[in-house]
Amino acid sequence: MNLRDLHYLLALAEHRHFGRAAEASFVSQPTLSTQIKKLEEELGVALVERTPRKILLTETGREIARRARSVLAEVEEIKAIAQRTRDPEAGTLRLGIFPTLGPYLLPHVIPLLRERFPRLELLLTEEKTEHVIHMLREGALDAGILALPLHEDSLHSEFLFEEPFVLAVPDHHPLAGHKAKLKLADLANEKLLLLEDGHCLRDQALEVCQLAGAGEKTGFRATSLETLRQMVAANVGITLLPTLATKPPMARTDNVHLIEFAGHAPSRRIAMVWRKSSSMAGFLQRLAGVFQDLPPDLFKPDVGAQPRVQAD
Repeated sequence: MNLRDLHYLLALAEHRHFGRAAEASFVSQPTLSTQIKKLEEELGVALVERTPRKILLTETGREIARRARSVLAEVEEIKAIAQRTRDPEAGTLRLGIFPTLGPYLLPHVIPLLRERFPRLELLLTEEKTEHVIHMLREGALDAGILALPLHEDSLHSEFLFEEPFVLAVPDHHPLAGHKAKLKLADLANEKLLLLEDGHCLRDQALEVCQLAGAGEKTGFRATSLETLRQMVAANVGITLLPTLATKPPMARTDNVHLIEFAGHAPSRRIAMVWRKSSSMAGFLQRLAGVFQDLPPDLFKPDVGAQPRVQAD
């Protein structure tokens, strides 16, 4: 048994097809099939059910694949320990981030990371929170940027910043003429445009709606913040936007008026998370420091009417 064969088994577990598993493993199909057969012979058990239409792992195969995944994750940790010992700020970092934060945060932080860690190769993965957590558990990511709270005993959370929400309304909406900052009570009986299920921002917006006595506009759920922004511009409704989504380099949109909340505004708390067992913890603490040192003005809303975007 060797690590390569365990990789082949995991590829087969993921793709459930010898051809696709071989392609993902950069070997020929006969090579992968032969190695899986040798692994079965060595262990003395069947790992795979071979049917005409698809490949299934046996119950034993699934259990061995689960343990193989842990073994290979530990091997990567061993390699990471050696790499960090040789050069703590070089090598590859696999970082996950969720879609309603990544496009708005990364333009501000990537130049700072390049300056602070010039030899670091940063591999970014944008996925919904649930999938980022799964990839962290499986060792497919080294760290993630996620919204708190998280309820994962295996993960360490390092608080980075708090990001207020603003209310986005069409220019001629009654709330656009609000002279003072908005109170939650001002949203009572309003219907807000929200994201589809699976986005943590949807849960946060629903919490604000509950506190304010507002509700969700039925019949529509957006797949992205940009869709929400355009629906506001089209006079379909109103929504909550995170402050970073209203900052340059994001283009401002005609017929969208932003309103700041009074007092302690509704917000989301962002953290960097990693496995408590990670050998990279010391380095990740330093990496988190770059996010924690972002200028405070970045999280202060730019409110009012949004100027028309001029075509190039």
